[in-house]
Amino acid sequence: MYAQQPVLTKIGTYKCGLQPKQVLFSPDSKFIIMPLLNDNGFDVFSIPEKKIVKRIVPPEASKLGFAEGLFIPQKNVFLVSQMTTAKVYEYSYPDFEHKRTISTEGKWSKFIAFCSEKQLLAVSNWISNNVTIIDYKLGVCARMIPTAAAPRGLYFIEGGKTLICLSFDDGLLEKFEVATGKKLQSVKVEKGALRHIVLNADETKAYISDMYHRMIYEINLNSFSITAKTRVFNNPNTIKLYKDRWLFVSSRGPNNPQDYTKRSLLNGKIQIIDTNSMTVVKSFEGGNQPTGLDISPDGKYLCFSNFQDANIELYEIQN
Repeated sequence: MYAQQPVLTKIGTYKCGLQPKQVLFSPDSKFIIMPLLNDNGFDVFSIPEKKIVKRIVPPEASKLGFAEGLFIPQKNVFLVSQMTTAKVYEYSYPDFEHKRTISTEGKWSKFIAFCSEKQLLAVSNWISNNVTIIDYKLGVCARMIPTAAAPRGLYFIEGGKTLICLSFDDGLLEKFEVATGKKLQSVKVEKGALRHIVLNADETKAYISDMYHRMIYEINLNSFSITAKTRVFNNPNTIKLYKDRWLFVSSRGPNNPQDYTKRSLLNGKIQIIDTNSMTVVKSFEGGNQPTGLDISPDGKYLCFSNFQDANIELYEIQN
């Protein structure tokens, strides 16, 4: 087992714009995109050049609040959400030309998911407590699905027939019928603060980060129940599954006692969980509040963002 664990070699730390909320590798593994929560757009980092090559400034960039992004390789596009305007901006890839602006009709829009089978987008709206289902071709809201408080992580399953959604404030994992918005199932975590969700390759299991309890949960999607859990460092944020076994976790670290929005007194950590045993097999220090995290599609690189340091760290992965 030990020989199979990912081996990480640090390539470098690189400055970016203010409050990098997420990092995303491009489908060709050539670029890293950083939506900036407290800056006027998103940065584009070239992996071959090891530097930021452009800042993309969307139409209402002065309102800041860029939270999450999503590549849709089959469309050759990149989408980014802006919380302050409840809009999603679509750009062509690789030239990053603005194509259109889509209104979510919600409030404080965050996470974006895409269903190729149904050609739908889903966007979670943090303040209006709902998910916008968008007809991708038309770029308009098809329906709103009411959710528990502060929805965040999303995932289409069963070919787009259903949608699973996390509630940060109510500690709920909810499953909805997309066509009607009917709630089908739910899992409750008392005092939970559920943030991010990823699925394994055959969509039988989900993994969820819970910031309040410092937990990663394994969910059996057939029984819709928690089947295992692993305690990690304070405030786990983004998670990513590597080779369908190794779960990478970015944990922000303990909150500043004066205000959680200030710099943490301790740096955060990156940890790797072996999902075969649900145990932490590797842990190392990040910067101040590691938040975004992604692994390149070719499996060669790990990147995470340090929210308070305004930088990203890039690692090579060997397995």
